Amino acid sequence: MDLTQITRIVELMSKHDLTEIDIKSEELALTIKRERQKEVRQEVQMIPAMQQMMPQPLQATPAAPLAAAPAADVDPNHGLKPIESPLVGTFYSAPSPDAPPYVKPGDEVSEETVVCIIEAMKVLNEIKAETRGIIRKVLVENAQPVEFGQPLFYIEPR
Repeated sequence: MDLTQITRIVELMSKHDLTEIDIKSEELALTIKRERQKEVRQEVQMIPAMQQMMPQPLQATPAAPLAAAPAADVDPNHGLKPIESPLVGTFYSAPSPDAPPYVKPGDEVSEETVVCIIEAMKVLNEIKAETRGIIRKVLVENAQPVEFGQPLFYIEPR
């Protein structure tokens, strides 16, 4: 089984919300486990008796002008596209420890530009930008483990 097949299995697990898969043959035994993302949801229901006990909202009077509403939070990554990790492994920003990083914020890249390496199972995988644009943020430190689908960079598409 090669890395492409394992990556495809992980994608299918995510797509179908599977948490574990076992594959066994004469020459291979593979178990892949992942945690489900926990969704926290709270609902509050008030019984009619409690609604009556709640204070009534204040009415604005002409003498007391209403304060301006606070500005909505602006997404600092609006318009930027993430470059995501296609597999689980270790992120490397440069081809060797003494070499400069493949890219840094402000660098212009094409679809074929190598932006990093991800090591998985002793195999070094070059990751390409796959989008023409300008690197705006590097989200991962060198030699840090990364997950499948984890954003590595933010790019401003051109």
